[in-house]
Amino acid sequence: MSNPTETLLDTAFKKDVFNGLTAFPKYLFSKYIYDKKGDKLFQDIMNLDEYYLTKCEYEIFTEQKAPIAELFRGNGYGFDLIELGAGDGKKTKVLLEYMDKNDFNFSYKPVDISENAIHLLREDLAHTLPNVVVDPQKGEYFEVLERLHNYDKRKKVILLLGSNIGNLLHPRAIDFLSRLKDTMNDEDLSFIGFDQKKEPEIILDAYNDPYGVTEAFNKNLLVRINREFGGNFDPDKFKHWEVYDPETGTAKSYLVAKEDMKVRIEDLDLSIHFDAWETIHTEISQKYDDKIVKWLAEESGLEIVTSFSDSREYFKNYVFRRK
Repeated sequence: MSNPTETLLDTAFKKDVFNGLTAFPKYLFSKYIYDKKGDKLFQDIMNLDEYYLTKCEYEIFTEQKAPIAELFRGNGYGFDLIELGAGDGKKTKVLLEYMDKNDFNFSYKPVDISENAIHLLREDLAHTLPNVVVDPQKGEYFEVLERLHNYDKRKKVILLLGSNIGNLLHPRAIDFLSRLKDTMNDEDLSFIGFDQKKEPEIILDAYNDPYGVTEAFNKNLLVRINREFGGNFDPDKFKHWEVYDPETGTAKSYLVAKEDMKVRIEDLDLSIHFDAWETIHTEISQKYDDKIVKWLAEESGLEIVTSFSDSREYFKNYVFRRK
Protein backbone atom coordinates (compact mmCIF):
# COMPACT_ATOMS: atom_id res chain seq x y z
CA MET A 1 0.00 0.00 0.00
CA SER A 2 1.52 3.31 -1.07
CA ASN A 3 1.24 6.71 0.62
CA PRO A 4 0.49 9.58 -1.76
CA THR A 5 1.84 13.07 -1.22
CA GLU A 6 -0.45 15.91 -0.12
CA THR A 7 -0.20 17.17 -3.70
CA LEU A 8 -2.09 14.10 -4.91
CA LEU A 9 -4.75 14.44 -2.21
CA ASP A 10 -5.80 17.87 -3.42
CA THR A 11 -9.58 17.52 -2.92
CA ALA A 12 -11.78 16.40 -0.03
CA PHE A 13 -13.09 13.54 -2.19
CA LYS A 14 -9.57 12.21 -2.81
CA LYS A 15 -8.62 12.51 0.87
CA ASP A 16 -11.78 10.74 1.99
CA VAL A 17 -11.33 7.91 -0.52
CA PHE A 18 -7.70 7.41 0.51
CA ASN A 19 -8.47 7.51 4.24
CA GLY A 20 -11.53 5.27 3.91
CA LEU A 21 -9.91 2.55 1.79
CA THR A 22 -6.73 2.43 3.89
CA ALA A 23 -8.68 2.16 7.16
CA PHE A 24 -9.74 -1.05 8.86
CA PRO A 25 -12.54 -1.78 8.43
CA LYS A 26 -12.81 0.02 5.08
CA TYR A 27 -15.44 2.69 4.46
CA LEU A 28 -16.56 5.29 1.92
CA PHE A 29 -18.87 8.25 2.56
CA SER A 30 -22.30 8.01 0.96
CA LYS A 31 -22.30 11.72 0.04
CA TYR A 32 -19.97 10.86 -2.85
CA ILE A 33 -22.59 8.64 -4.47
CA TYR A 34 -24.31 11.77 -5.74
CA ASP A 35 -23.09 12.74 -9.19
CA LYS A 36 -25.33 12.92 -12.27
CA LYS A 37 -25.74 9.14 -12.39
CA GLY A 38 -26.13 8.84 -8.61
CA ASP A 39 -28.82 11.54 -8.59
CA LYS A 40 -30.77 9.64 -11.26
CA LEU A 41 -30.45 6.36 -9.37
CA PHE A 42 -31.74 7.99 -6.19
CA GLN A 43 -34.74 9.34 -8.13
CA ASP A 44 -35.38 5.75 -9.25
CA ILE A 45 -35.10 4.52 -5.65
CA MET A 46 -37.66 7.09 -4.46
CA ASN A 47 -40.11 5.77 -7.07
CA LEU A 48 -39.85 2.17 -5.84
CA ASP A 49 -42.83 0.78 -3.92
CA GLU A 50 -40.43 -0.53 -1.26
CA TYR A 51 -38.94 2.91 -0.56
CA TYR A 52 -41.69 4.30 1.66
CA LEU A 53 -39.82 7.32 3.06
CA THR A 54 -40.43 9.75 0.21
CA LYS A 55 -44.09 8.77 -0.18
CA CYS A 56 -44.76 9.18 3.55
CA GLU A 57 -43.15 12.60 3.75
CA TYR A 58 -44.87 13.70 0.54
CA GLU A 59 -48.20 12.72 2.14
CA ILE A 60 -47.36 14.90 5.15
CA PHE A 61 -46.66 17.87 2.89
CA THR A 62 -49.71 17.46 0.67
CA GLU A 63 -52.19 16.77 3.48
CA GLN A 64 -50.84 19.26 6.04
CA LYS A 65 -49.26 22.01 3.93
CA ALA A 66 -51.46 24.78 5.36
CA PRO A 67 -50.60 24.31 9.07
CA ILE A 68 -46.93 23.71 8.18
CA ALA A 69 -46.72 26.87 6.08
CA GLU A 70 -48.59 28.99 8.61
CA LEU A 71 -46.13 27.85 11.27
CA PHE A 72 -43.35 29.17 9.04
CA ARG A 73 -45.03 32.52 8.28
CA GLY A 74 -44.01 34.13 11.54
CA ASN A 75 -44.35 37.82 12.37
CA GLY A 76 -45.12 39.17 8.90
CA TYR A 77 -41.62 40.45 8.11
CA GLY A 78 -40.92 37.50 5.86
CA PHE A 79 -38.49 34.63 6.22
CA ASP A 80 -35.74 32.70 4.48
CA LEU A 81 -36.57 29.06 3.76
CA ILE A 82 -33.22 27.24 3.72
CA GLU A 83 -33.22 23.59 2.66
CA LEU A 84 -30.18 21.39 3.32
CA GLY A 85 -29.90 18.48 0.88
CA ALA A 86 -32.65 19.80 -1.38
CA GLY A 87 -32.31 17.19 -4.15
CA ASP A 88 -35.10 17.56 -6.70
CA GLY A 89 -37.23 19.60 -4.27
CA LYS A 90 -40.34 17.53 -5.04
CA LYS A 91 -41.79 17.68 -1.53
CA THR A 92 -40.74 21.25 -0.86
CA LYS A 93 -42.44 22.42 -4.06
CA VAL A 94 -45.79 21.54 -2.45
CA LEU A 95 -45.06 24.16 0.21
CA LEU A 96 -43.57 26.64 -2.26
CA GLU A 97 -46.71 26.49 -4.42
CA TYR A 98 -48.97 27.01 -1.41
CA MET A 99 -46.93 29.94 -0.10
CA ASP A 100 -46.68 31.50 -3.56
CA LYS A 101 -50.46 31.35 -4.03
CA ASN A 102 -51.10 32.76 -0.56
CA ASP A 103 -48.74 35.74 -0.82
CA PHE A 104 -46.13 34.64 1.70
CA ASN A 105 -43.09 36.91 1.92
CA PHE A 106 -40.16 34.51 1.64
CA SER A 107 -37.09 33.44 -0.30
CA TYR A 108 -36.07 29.84 -0.98
CA LYS A 109 -32.42 28.86 -0.56
CA PRO A 110 -31.88 25.20 -1.59
CA VAL A 111 -28.48 23.69 -0.76
CA ASP A 112 -27.13 20.40 -2.11
CA ILE A 113 -23.75 18.70 -2.47
CA SER A 114 -24.63 17.79 -6.07
CA GLU A 115 -24.04 20.54 -8.64
CA ASN A 116 -26.27 18.59 -11.02
CA ALA A 117 -29.19 18.53 -8.54
CA ILE A 118 -28.89 22.27 -7.90
CA HIS A 119 -28.81 23.03 -11.63
CA LEU A 120 -31.91 20.93 -12.36
CA LEU A 121 -33.84 22.38 -9.41
CA ARG A 122 -33.00 25.96 -10.41
CA GLU A 123 -34.22 25.35 -13.97
CA ASP A 124 -37.40 23.63 -12.80
CA LEU A 125 -38.38 26.38 -10.35
CA ALA A 126 -37.66 29.13 -12.88
CA HIS A 127 -40.23 27.46 -15.14
CA THR A 128 -42.86 26.29 -12.63
CA LEU A 129 -42.69 29.00 -9.93
CA PRO A 130 -41.17 32.08 -11.59
CA ASN A 131 -42.34 34.44 -8.83
CA VAL A 132 -40.49 32.62 -6.06
CA VAL A 133 -37.12 34.13 -5.17
CA VAL A 134 -34.61 31.24 -5.42
CA ASP A 135 -30.97 31.40 -4.31
CA PRO A 136 -29.45 27.90 -4.79
CA GLN A 137 -26.08 27.00 -3.29
CA LYS A 138 -23.72 24.03 -3.48
CA GLY A 139 -22.34 22.57 -0.25
CA GLU A 140 -22.62 19.87 2.40
CA TYR A 141 -24.36 20.16 5.76
CA PHE A 142 -21.49 20.97 8.12
CA GLU A 143 -19.98 23.45 5.64
CA VAL A 144 -23.30 25.23 5.18
CA LEU A 145 -23.76 25.65 8.93
CA GLU A 146 -21.04 28.30 8.83
CA ARG A 147 -23.00 30.28 6.24
CA LEU A 148 -26.25 30.18 8.21
CA HIS A 149 -24.85 32.69 10.69
CA ASN A 150 -25.10 35.29 7.90
CA TYR A 151 -28.89 34.92 7.66
CA ASP A 152 -29.86 36.98 10.70
CA LYS A 153 -31.82 39.91 9.26
CA ARG A 154 -35.17 38.11 9.47
CA LYS A 155 -36.65 34.79 10.51
CA LYS A 156 -35.18 31.68 8.95
CA VAL A 157 -36.70 28.23 8.64
CA ILE A 158 -34.18 25.42 8.06
CA LEU A 159 -35.43 22.26 6.33
CA LEU A 160 -33.68 18.90 6.49
CA LEU A 161 -36.03 16.39 4.87
CA GLY A 162 -35.99 12.74 3.82
CA SER A 163 -34.49 11.60 7.14
CA ASN A 164 -31.09 12.83 5.93
CA ILE A 165 -30.29 13.31 9.63
CA GLY A 166 -30.28 9.50 9.69
CA ASN A 167 -26.97 9.45 7.81
CA LEU A 168 -25.36 10.53 11.09
CA LEU A 169 -24.87 8.32 14.15
CA HIS A 170 -26.23 9.86 17.35
CA PRO A 171 -23.01 11.58 18.56
CA ARG A 172 -22.47 13.26 15.18
CA ALA A 173 -26.18 14.09 14.91
CA ILE A 174 -25.96 15.86 18.30
CA ASP A 175 -22.90 17.74 17.06
CA PHE A 176 -24.76 18.77 13.91
CA LEU A 177 -27.94 19.80 15.77
CA SER A 178 -25.91 21.72 18.36
CA ARG A 179 -24.17 23.68 15.64
CA LEU A 180 -27.50 24.20 13.91
CA LYS A 181 -28.93 25.56 17.16
CA ASP A 182 -26.03 28.03 17.39
CA THR A 183 -27.07 29.53 14.04
CA MET A 184 -30.69 30.04 15.15
CA ASN A 185 -32.26 33.13 16.67
CA ASP A 186 -35.21 32.91 19.05
CA GLU A 187 -37.89 33.02 16.32
CA ASP A 188 -36.09 30.67 13.90
CA LEU A 189 -37.33 27.12 13.31
CA SER A 190 -35.83 23.87 12.11
CA PHE A 191 -38.10 21.39 10.32
CA ILE A 192 -36.44 17.97 10.22
CA GLY A 193 -37.60 14.58 8.95
CA PHE A 194 -36.99 11.48 11.06
CA ASP A 195 -37.82 7.99 9.77
CA GLN A 196 -39.54 6.05 12.55
CA LYS A 197 -38.80 2.58 13.89
CA LYS A 198 -41.19 0.01 12.46
CA GLU A 199 -41.46 -3.61 11.27
CA PRO A 200 -37.79 -4.50 10.53
CA GLU A 201 -38.61 -6.23 7.24
CA ILE A 202 -40.18 -3.04 5.89
CA ILE A 203 -36.94 -1.17 6.63
CA LEU A 204 -34.74 -3.86 5.08
CA ASP A 205 -36.85 -3.95 1.92
CA ALA A 206 -36.51 -0.17 1.53
CA TYR A 207 -32.72 -0.47 1.23
CA ASN A 208 -32.46 -3.82 -0.53
CA ASP A 209 -34.93 -3.72 -3.43
CA PRO A 210 -35.26 -6.82 -5.64
CA TYR A 211 -34.54 -4.84 -8.83
CA GLY A 212 -30.94 -3.96 -7.97
CA VAL A 213 -31.47 -0.18 -8.01
CA THR A 214 -30.12 0.34 -4.48
CA GLU A 215 -27.21 -1.96 -5.30
CA ALA A 216 -26.34 0.15 -8.37
CA PHE A 217 -26.71 3.30 -6.26
CA ASN A 218 -24.16 2.14 -3.69
CA LYS A 219 -21.81 0.80 -6.36
CA ASN A 220 -21.80 4.23 -7.99
CA LEU A 221 -19.12 5.06 -5.41
CA LEU A 222 -16.82 2.58 -7.15
CA VAL A 223 -17.88 3.80 -10.60
CA ARG A 224 -17.00 7.39 -9.66
CA ILE A 225 -13.60 6.38 -8.29
CA ASN A 226 -12.88 4.51 -11.52
CA ARG A 227 -13.93 7.40 -13.74
CA GLU A 228 -12.53 10.33 -11.78
CA PHE A 229 -9.41 8.86 -10.18
CA GLY A 230 -8.30 6.14 -12.59
CA GLY A 231 -9.47 3.23 -10.47
CA ASN A 232 -9.98 -0.32 -11.74
CA PHE A 233 -12.73 -1.57 -9.41
CA ASP A 234 -14.92 -4.26 -10.92
CA PRO A 235 -18.32 -3.51 -9.34
CA ASP A 236 -19.59 -6.99 -10.25
CA LYS A 237 -17.06 -8.46 -7.83
CA PHE A 238 -18.82 -6.74 -4.92
CA LYS A 239 -22.13 -7.72 -3.34
CA HIS A 240 -24.49 -5.11 -1.90
CA TRP A 241 -25.51 -6.11 1.63
CA GLU A 242 -27.97 -4.44 4.01
CA VAL A 243 -28.42 -5.07 7.74
CA TYR A 244 -30.79 -3.55 10.30
CA ASP A 245 -30.50 -3.64 14.09
CA PRO A 246 -33.95 -3.00 15.62
CA GLU A 247 -32.39 -2.40 19.05
CA THR A 248 -30.28 0.58 17.97
CA GLY A 249 -32.46 1.52 15.00
CA THR A 250 -29.41 1.45 12.72
CA ALA A 251 -29.55 0.26 9.10
CA LYS A 252 -26.15 -0.14 7.41
CA SER A 253 -25.18 -0.70 3.79
CA TYR A 254 -22.04 -2.53 2.73
CA LEU A 255 -20.23 -3.56 -0.42
CA VAL A 256 -18.74 -7.00 0.20
CA ALA A 257 -15.81 -8.33 -1.85
CA LYS A 258 -16.79 -11.69 -3.39
CA GLU A 259 -13.18 -12.79 -3.87
CA ASP A 260 -9.59 -12.01 -2.98
CA MET A 261 -8.47 -9.12 -5.21
CA LYS A 262 -6.17 -6.14 -5.68
CA VAL A 263 -7.48 -2.74 -6.78
CA ARG A 264 -5.39 0.12 -8.17
CA ILE A 265 -6.32 3.84 -8.06
CA GLU A 266 -3.79 5.62 -10.25
CA ASP A 267 -4.52 9.25 -9.34
CA LEU A 268 -4.01 8.45 -5.64
CA ASP A 269 -0.97 6.24 -6.30
CA LEU A 270 -2.84 3.69 -4.20
CA SER A 271 -3.00 -0.12 -4.37
CA ILE A 272 -5.51 -1.83 -2.09
CA HIS A 273 -5.88 -5.51 -1.25
CA PHE A 274 -9.27 -7.02 -0.48
CA ASP A 275 -9.67 -10.37 1.19
CA ALA A 276 -12.65 -12.44 0.09
CA TRP A 277 -15.77 -11.21 1.99
CA GLU A 278 -14.05 -8.06 3.23
CA THR A 279 -16.43 -5.10 3.47
CA ILE A 280 -16.64 -1.44 2.54
CA HIS A 281 -19.19 0.35 4.74
CA THR A 282 -21.01 2.82 2.48
CA GLU A 283 -24.07 4.18 4.26
CA ILE A 284 -25.96 4.44 7.54
CA SER A 285 -29.71 5.09 7.87
CA GLN A 286 -30.77 5.67 11.46
CA LYS A 287 -34.36 5.09 12.62
CA TYR A 288 -36.05 6.87 15.52
CA ASP A 289 -38.96 7.14 17.93
CA ASP A 290 -40.27 10.09 19.94
CA LYS A 291 -38.05 9.33 22.94
CA ILE A 292 -34.88 9.30 20.86
CA VAL A 293 -35.76 12.53 19.04
CA LYS A 294 -36.59 14.26 22.33
CA TRP A 295 -33.25 13.11 23.76
CA LEU A 296 -31.34 14.34 20.68
CA ALA A 297 -33.07 17.71 20.98
CA GLU A 298 -32.31 18.06 24.69
CA GLU A 299 -28.67 17.12 24.17
CA SER A 300 -28.42 19.74 21.42
CA GLY A 301 -30.05 22.69 23.18
CA LEU A 302 -33.27 22.44 21.15
CA GLU A 303 -36.89 21.80 22.05
CA ILE A 304 -39.69 20.25 20.03
CA VAL A 305 -42.45 22.68 19.05
CA THR A 306 -44.70 20.13 17.32
CA SER A 307 -44.56 17.27 14.82
CA PHE A 308 -46.40 16.08 11.71
CA SER A 309 -46.89 12.41 10.83
CA ASP A 310 -48.14 10.42 7.84
CA SER A 311 -51.28 8.29 8.20
CA ARG A 312 -49.32 5.10 9.00
CA GLU A 313 -46.94 6.90 11.39
CA TYR A 314 -43.97 5.53 9.44
CA PHE A 315 -42.37 8.98 9.23
CA LYS A 316 -42.43 12.22 11.23
CA ASN A 317 -41.35 15.79 10.63
CA TYR A 318 -40.42 17.51 13.90
CA VAL A 319 -40.28 21.27 14.35
CA PHE A 320 -37.55 22.60 16.68
CA ARG A 321 -36.59 25.95 18.18
CA ARG A 322 -33.81 27.02 20.53
CA LYS A 323 -34.43 26.30 24.18
